[in-house]
Amino acid sequence: MISFSDLCIMRGSRVLVEGATASIYPGQKVGVIGRNGCGKSSLFAVLKGELTPENGSFSIPKDLSIASVSQQTPALSESALDYVIDGDKNLRELQRKRQQAEADGDGNKIALLEEQLGLAGVWTIKSRAEELLHGLSFSDDEMTKSVSEFSGGWRMRLNLAQALIQNSQLLLLDEPTNHLDLDTIIFLESYLKNFRGTILCISHDRDFLDTFCSHIMHFEGQRLVLYTGNYSDYERLHAERIRNEKANRRKEEAAIAHMQAFVDKFRYKATKAKQAQSLIKAIDRIKLTAVTQEDSPFSFSFPEPERTVDVIADFKELDCGYGENQVIIKKINQMLIAGDRIGLLGRNGQGKSTFIKTLCQILPPLHGSVTLGKGIKIGYFAQHEMEQLREDLSPIDHLRLIDKNARENDLRTFLGAFAFSGDKASASVRTMSGGEQARLALALIAYQKPNLLLLDEPTNHLDLEMREALTVALASYPGALILVSHDRYLMEAIASKFWLVDDGELKEFEGDLNDYRDYLEKKNLEYREKLKEKSDSVNQSEDDKKTAKNSGFKNKEQKRADAEFRATMKPLKASIEKLEKELEKLRKELQEIDEILADSSIYQNDKEKVEELLKSRAECAEKIDSAEMEWLEKQEELEDKVSVYEQTL
Repeated sequence: MISFSDLCIMRGSRVLVEGATASIYPGQKVGVIGRNGCGKSSLFAVLKGELTPENGSFSIPKDLSIASVSQQTPALSESALDYVIDGDKNLRELQRKRQQAEADGDGNKIALLEEQLGLAGVWTIKSRAEELLHGLSFSDDEMTKSVSEFSGGWRMRLNLAQALIQNSQLLLLDEPTNHLDLDTIIFLESYLKNFRGTILCISHDRDFLDTFCSHIMHFEGQRLVLYTGNYSDYERLHAERIRNEKANRRKEEAAIAHMQAFVDKFRYKATKAKQAQSLIKAIDRIKLTAVTQEDSPFSFSFPEPERTVDVIADFKELDCGYGENQVIIKKINQMLIAGDRIGLLGRNGQGKSTFIKTLCQILPPLHGSVTLGKGIKIGYFAQHEMEQLREDLSPIDHLRLIDKNARENDLRTFLGAFAFSGDKASASVRTMSGGEQARLALALIAYQKPNLLLLDEPTNHLDLEMREALTVALASYPGALILVSHDRYLMEAIASKFWLVDDGELKEFEGDLNDYRDYLEKKNLEYREKLKEKSDSVNQSEDDKKTAKNSGFKNKEQKRADAEFRATMKPLKASIEKLEKELEKLRKELQEIDEILADSSIYQNDKEKVEELLKSRAECAEKIDSAEMEWLEKQEELEDKVSVYEQTL
């Protein structure tokens, strides 16, 4: 169990967390939420031993194996596949020791290390790493490329794969979806749902947290509040809590007002002075209940476009790419009409951004044509657009570049809706966080009243409240839009139909995001089967060699020896079969527990049962680990004995 008691965390002179108390049990999957800068990453630093709390205490089991995503990726020459396998430090250390034992000619140590390597998963590590990389959108060819050949975003995916491949008991994830597309997030969700250890995950993606979280930890007024259930459960419970706290606050305010009126009336009258002084002390002792949810500082909209047309854009036989030798999408034949709200689907690297840049005329068509309607004004948001902001200018200065004749009061009113009020409206861009720069970029687009919005991952760097405000603003936007986003809540709320970019084509996708999830799972299953076929082919090749070696005529003595050997193997095979049956039973039991825990109603109606189930789940998972370990040992013992016997023939 991980526990915090009266914890105080500071960064410099700023108090982030004070008087925080919480307990996290083995197997719990906790989504960590709160406004940017509230202390979420600092809490992770405390858990990793990188930051010491100012006050209070926290306990973490000794020798608990912790995995987290590194923020640094050196430009290494080793392949992406080897880099990911490096994440399993225990296995790499065993391999290093084995190499040393070979150099020393220590046969006994080699045998011992071979056994330890088998238990550490050396025989499956390559296929597990390949499956992880494929799920994170790396092609087979890219797996063999050196780490130095990848951009920063793709290196972060490699770091994520390194963290996931470790056999850790606690997984710390800080905004893992920031550099991922929707396809990859769906893969990651599936992985985390099946992860047996404890997870703490910082995220602003509500649908992502909904899929695998058993609890939500919310930073509220410098304290930690733990809610049972996923993000949707948290929203409901949090709303109830707010209503109750506001009701309590009104009661307290009424009581204080009544006491204060008495004090004001009688504090200077001798006969009532003593009573008035007692009431003053009572008022000082009463602490008003803090309402945990402050009103959102964001309330903006995209203004009505100045004009619109029926046909926004017409694509005919369009080829997109970066030259004749690098065509990304071929023969696009689509039409974008007024009011269309398109969600653009497809893995990273398939060409979504390339298509949008061609529509914006940033990239010229390679073949075919893009015809824009008369008077179309495009509002384009992409991460590189934030780089176009001038560091030396303020939000007001940026708006003046667009509208020189605007009054400052009008500009400030407009910026206030994006939470740039007071001094923030005149602060330079260089002092802003990534989230603030993203908000400013959106504000500049909205101010220009576009009739076509092209949004390429607009929610990166935005917290939950700003994402909610953006969703509301886009829902009421009357123009046409094309949206690329890994935020399913935004996609489901905004897109009325979907286009899919895949295998060099852009076509309409029939179905919703649930259908798209099924589509991706089918493709991932096909890849896993391909890996299995490759592995089976290698194993079959080894079996063929053994068969060829032993295919000669067997005399009576050989047959008798074979029969005796099989007899000696029976007890070992029986033990393996017994373990396999036990594992099947335990896995079924674990599945039944997970199905019960998946029902959110149980967290409200029977908390004792929840604790009991979580304890049973942890015990069951421990038994599975133990049984799997024993199965591996006996399986290796069987294989070793068979190998030794075959060598004597």
